[in-house]
Amino acid sequence: MRDELSIDKSGWLKDVEIIQSPNFNERPEDCSNVSLIVVHGISLPPGQYGGGYVQQLFTNKLDPTEHDYFEQIKGLQVSAHCFITRDGHLTQFVSFNNRAWHAGNSHWQGVENCNDFSIGIEMEGTDDEPYEELQYQQLARLVISLRKQYPDLLEQSLCAHSDIAPGRKTDPGPYFDWNKLTTLINLDNN
Repeated sequence: MRDELSIDKSGWLKDVEIIQSPNFNERPEDCSNVSLIVVHGISLPPGQYGGGYVQQLFTNKLDPTEHDYFEQIKGLQVSAHCFITRDGHLTQFVSFNNRAWHAGNSHWQGVENCNDFSIGIEMEGTDDEPYEELQYQQLARLVISLRKQYPDLLEQSLCAHSDIAPGRKTDPGPYFDWNKLTTLINLDNN
């Protein structure tokens, strides 16, 4: 079993990199129970890894003059709770107790506004290539820890961004290996 991640009562992971995003707000009172984990895929510029641009995007510090694509997304205010880089590095941006701005116009099992009741985890990647083993290991470790902290996160409470925004989003894409993730989660839970 991998070392468990520890989450404090205020919703922050211990012993990981924390970069607080200003892009969050309180969850609505009627959505205080976290019941969904949404897996995303992101790279900035698209198809390129590293450079700290995702971290800059989530903290409103992305310089639109550094790349043509950044000009297209300037002023965008988004965040995820966590980001896992290609080498498995985990960064948290928003407390799990708060509402990160990752899902946009979304619905899950008949309920709108998934940001209200979900945790968003961004994986550094694209729809066009496989994710790395270290990313799956870190994601499995995080999912297991979240399920222990938030009892409403059941096995069926894990989905893709494309599942909650069909036709609008495609991430984490066809190369994301859900079977591998499930196997890792089940191995660590036994």
